[in-house]
Amino acid sequence: MLNLTAEHVSVLVLHGPNLNLLGQREPGIYGSLTLAEINRLLEEEGKKLQANVFHTQSNHEGALVDAIHEALGQHQGILINAGAYTHTSVALRDALAAVNLPTVEVHLSNIYRREDFRHHSYIAPVAIGQISGFGAQSYLLGLQALVHHIRN
Repeated sequence: MLNLTAEHVSVLVLHGPNLNLLGQREPGIYGSLTLAEINRLLEEEGKKLQANVFHTQSNHEGALVDAIHEALGQHQGILINAGAYTHTSVALRDALAAVNLPTVEVHLSNIYRREDFRHHSYIAPVAIGQISGFGAQSYLLGLQALVHHIRN
């Protein structure tokens, strides 16, 4: 069994397609912070929570699936904003189910206040929770909830 003392909690943060364009992509929906700034905030929050945060972004579904597979044995949880893949990717859903790590789904915007096709998430049924609509704060709240879940 893993020893989940403070120094051993490790979380993988996955950012999906188009999130590399944060700060310039539709700031009225996604905010003005860049992905680098969100990652910095997550690292700072991780330090407060005594958790190591590792992040990656890809516009490619297979690269995200590979990262999920590689998380097994390396991380105790996954924080994911799968972007548009949330609504289309059975492959990401199946990868998350296969590794069976606690996962929190996050979104910058409230996906339920947007277009109808965004109201369905393939990830939600295999996640322990979902946080959306709070901008970059969604990530921080998701990280807090995930670390709390892992420790308890």
